[in-house]
Amino acid sequence: MIPEVAANLRRLADLAALAAALPSKPSLAVIDLVENPDVMKGVVLAGGTGSRLHPLTQITNKHLLPIYDRPMISYGIEALVKAGVTDIMLITGGTHAGEFLRLLGNGEEFGIRRLFYAYQARPGGIADALALAERFASGGRTVVLLADNIFERSLRPCVEAFSKQKAGARVVLSRETDHDHLCHLGVAQLNGSRRIERIVEKPQDPPSEYAVTGAYFYDETVWEVLPSLKPSGRGELEITDVNNWYVERGLMEFDVLDGFWGDAGESINAYYAVNDFVRINGANAEE
Repeated sequence: MIPEVAANLRRLADLAALAAALPSKPSLAVIDLVENPDVMKGVVLAGGTGSRLHPLTQITNKHLLPIYDRPMISYGIEALVKAGVTDIMLITGGTHAGEFLRLLGNGEEFGIRRLFYAYQARPGGIADALALAERFASGGRTVVLLADNIFERSLRPCVEAFSKQKAGARVVLSRETDHDHLCHLGVAQLNGSRRIERIVEKPQDPPSEYAVTGAYFYDETVWEVLPSLKPSGRGELEITDVNNWYVERGLMEFDVLDGFWGDAGESINAYYAVNDFVRINGANAEE
């Protein structure tokens, strides 16, 4: 089949799935994009090819795989809702996009006030996906969450700290003592205990034991930063470049979150490690 025809058929299938999953009386939360800059918006990124979890992801999006007793995506939604963020946009792509709408609907069952959807036509990196949320979130503050990141503790303290921050960005760090594991993560180089000097992606010699997790906070200037990015060596727009833009201008703050953090999309072993932890200990626990 001609590639262009196949691509168009996939898009039509996604649209058909989305239409079939809509409730008989669709909520305005699905279609209304009225801006409210005073409310912190949440953006959940659930795209990508999931290649590191093949063959599990040959039949579904990785964020729909189970973590203990429910789909992975529900933990990210829960993390934001428990933190007080209830205006949320979900960004996904690929051939299984309609399944998210089938699962989440208008978000009411999950405690979401307003739920929006965006479709990433082709994998282009985290920053490329975030750019799709500009119309939804511009004018105010945004928390971005990678949907394969699972936290033991609530993100509410981080949300509250960012609400009080005058301007700039904020990242959530997790201490990781395994040197080899740090070499596969984004790692913060710290100046004492107060400032981040830079963030290094997959360093051969990690500058600290503090990994940058998949929870990021940005003020409205992020929408000016994204268009200035250049693709990395793998042809994607990298979120680390966004974060380092703020670091270089002294506008980056951070929190070190206690408790477990895991990236369930990092590898098959990491996926099952997160499963085992959540089965025994749960996730998004509020103190």
